Amino acid sequence: MAKYEWRKAERNLYLPRGIELVDVPSMHFITIDGAGNPNGPEFADRIQSLYGVAYTLRMAAKRGEYGDPFEYTVYPLEGVWTTSDGSRGAELNKDALQYRIMIRQPDIIKRADFAAAVEQVQVKKPELAVAQVEWRDYSEGLSVQAIHVGPYDDEVNTFAKMQSFLAVNDLTQISIMDEFWHREVYLSDPRRTDPAKMRTLLRYRVQRQQK
Repeated sequence: MAKYEWRKAERNLYLPRGIELVDVPSMHFITIDGAGNPNGPEFADRIQSLYGVAYTLRMAAKRGEYGDPFEYTVYPLEGVWTTSDGSRGAELNKDALQYRIMIRQPDIIKRADFAAAVEQVQVKKPELAVAQVEWRDYSEGLSVQAIHVGPYDDEVNTFAKMQSFLAVNDLTQISIMDEFWHREVYLSDPRRTDPAKMRTLLRYRVQRQQK
């Protein structure tokens, strides 16, 4: 059984070269919402809840519980972000952040499988906020994306380049998942990676300007 590796099979969605325009298809996600500074314990607890469900689903797929046995690398953690006070860029107020973090699921996994996995994790790890994890189907569509290399606090520099790309190409940024400003896909583990070498995919959902 060959292992499905998203880094190899879906490079166009996760590993752009420079700033690129991409059409993001419909995907399944497990998600959890939160607010406040992501450096606090609440954010870490939400990440643990997501991964608890994600790895339960992965192991069930590998055992063949959803059809033929299917082994895959768990997709990276993602987050969509906005602020309650409108602050952004260099003026960002981290305490006002609002977010939805998520992990994409392969098409073999369905909503009913997710519900069963949540029940299993609740029994094994009742201390986690698994009851707040939700299943969402979402199609992002036309988007602009780029890889940011470096600390999260320096993302403003990459965002500025992306905004210039929008202006030159007659594109307008629009909200993600109805309310959030941008998406981040965390390609590096901050616990094991030098901040200067961390890689984060940044993505805007966009539409073409009317002429």
